[in-house]
Amino acid sequence: MKIRIKGNSIRYRLIQSEVTKLFATGHLEEYTEFAGKTFGYLVIVGDEEGLTANFNGNDIVLKISRKMIEELHHTDRVGFEDKTGPVSLLIEKDFVCLDNVDEDQSDNYPNPALKC
Repeated sequence: MKIRIKGNSIRYRLIQSEVTKLFATGHLEEYTEFAGKTFGYLVIVGDEEGLTANFNGNDIVLKISRKMIEELHHTDRVGFEDKTGPVSLLIEKDFVCLDNVDEDQSDNYPNPALKC
């Protein structure tokens, strides 16, 4: 799982196994260790509609509705966005990069731009 934070926007990108795990378990989490502190970024499936996010201590928690994760898991839908709150939220599938990068992309979604 990757996050990108820019100003008042947060984007989460999920590879195939992460979408499957989120669909199956309702929960994903990753942590980054800093000197003496741990920063967490989590995605939780909830009963509420839409996307919401909260900052709890050292964690950013993104909540996605059950309906949204079902659609993300079972269809070609790329992602969901919510710009109604103070922070713009986006969760999307992570595609294989078109440029060469030094990271394992074996579980990324096929890039639709590569189709003929």
